[in-house]
Amino acid sequence: MKNSLVLFLFLLISGFSFSQSIPANFPVLEENARRSQLLDSLYQSTSFLLRPILADTSLYPFSENIGDSEISIKLSSIINTTRISSKRPYGWGDNGMIPNPGFQTYFSGGVELKYKHFNLTFRPELVIAQNKGFRTGLDKFSNVEIRDKFFYWNYGDFPERFGNGWVANPWWGQSKLTFQYGAFEVGVATENIWWGPGQFNALTFSNNAKGFPHFTLNTIKPAKTVIGNFETQLIIGKLQNSGYDPSQYPELNSQYFTPFSGDWRYLNAIMLSYNPKWIPGLFAGITRTFQQYSESMGNGFLDYLPVFSGVTKDNYGFDKDANGQDQQISVFGRYVIPQTKSELYFEFGRRDHAKNWREFTLNPEHARAYILGFVQLFDLPSASKMIQVRGEMTQQKESVNTYIRNGGLKGGLTWHTHNPTRGFVQNGQPLGVGIGVGSNVQTIEFSLVEGMDKMGIQVERLANNQDFYYKALLQDTERKPWIDLSIGFLFDKKWDNILLSSKLQLIQAHNYQWQLAPESTSDFPKGENITSFLAQTSLIYFWNK
Repeated sequence: MKNSLVLFLFLLISGFSFSQSIPANFPVLEENARRSQLLDSLYQSTSFLLRPILADTSLYPFSENIGDSEISIKLSSIINTTRISSKRPYGWGDNGMIPNPGFQTYFSGGVELKYKHFNLTFRPELVIAQNKGFRTGLDKFSNVEIRDKFFYWNYGDFPERFGNGWVANPWWGQSKLTFQYGAFEVGVATENIWWGPGQFNALTFSNNAKGFPHFTLNTIKPAKTVIGNFETQLIIGKLQNSGYDPSQYPELNSQYFTPFSGDWRYLNAIMLSYNPKWIPGLFAGITRTFQQYSESMGNGFLDYLPVFSGVTKDNYGFDKDANGQDQQISVFGRYVIPQTKSELYFEFGRRDHAKNWREFTLNPEHARAYILGFVQLFDLPSASKMIQVRGEMTQQKESVNTYIRNGGLKGGLTWHTHNPTRGFVQNGQPLGVGIGVGSNVQTIEFSLVEGMDKMGIQVERLANNQDFYYKALLQDTERKPWIDLSIGFLFDKKWDNILLSSKLQLIQAHNYQWQLAPESTSDFPKGENITSFLAQTSLIYFWNK
């Protein structure tokens, strides 16, 4: 009862906050701000490694002071994102919209208040989803292959379906209550955060899952020093598992799945980035996260703030793994070149400690994932228009050395999974990379842009669940890798105080769910291919005075 009361008060407080910022990965606005950094000085010192970022004040035209007081009120923009996908799940980075086919819609909006240094944002959100089932063919696998599939479900939390039938998930959303002073703020929040330079994915935190309740101490803008600019965030949060069985086959769940304990997970994470005074376009940073089920926590300083403990297992201690503490570390960099209207970036992470620095040097690829990306703008004869080319690749599949380290286990865990903390997730969705367990993706976009308006195409290749494919030794069977190839048509347009962002994506799945076509034979194996689509629109309304 006491814990429930504390959580209720925490969530009640976090429902009232102020922040004149762009929510993490907000459609059009964040992309436009990032593009502006290559064109002018508006966001020159912003790293885009710690998001949300402060917004251009013109995005909040409606502002009133209450009487003669110092209290100001602003109405935040209203957003509705609606998605229709056919036959199978596709899509990620959507504030907790569930990975399921059918119809779903997301609403968010609210009010922002400020009194002196106290800031308040009440920006709840609601997701309504049809939550249709879809065909997987899991029942056609052998017992060994099914056990390998449940291996990742038992060390993670990635259900195929979130219950039966329609779901409605209200949440406090992008809300927070903070005290701001200078470049810093401290308070409580449920808003999504994004760490790292990625445009479509992030290794640690993104907006793929819905936000989680957390205490935060962070910068709201670069903190300027004599040697350059710094940005940082320290959080303490509470994560929940979904509680859902993973597959759509109850008989398989009862036989192979290890149920959740019902306990919540304690999260501690820190991020620090640096922009050298002498290289204004260079931004570099590091993150570290720990999570642990509350039942196995100790009471010492490093139990509550393990991000300050030793990094290697020789210093950190092998006993922490046995107690269920799960660590991730990532390093990243971003280089902006306004002269050529270019940016390059990377992120490299590990989900398992190295024994010592010698072992890390000899074997840096163990338990790693990485992201590489770029943006390039090209001028056109029309001064207001330009061509934007941007791309990103995310690699989660374990490197080949996992077969040597794990011997007869046919490979170990994968990014966002761990034993026994059941995955770096919130309510059944990864906190960082949303493309699927052990999946790799490459995305490239070509667009014609003018201000916030955009028309373009996006080409994508998604290699699904590669770690499972090779752990189950499916390469030794007639089943080929499951690869999605897609093309998306993009259209963004702003009319006065209304902004539209839309995408129509056609997806061709080769060897869908590693299944064989009905006409397949042992002499001439043929995978089953299916074509599906995803149609998505985001409508954003800005209040005018």
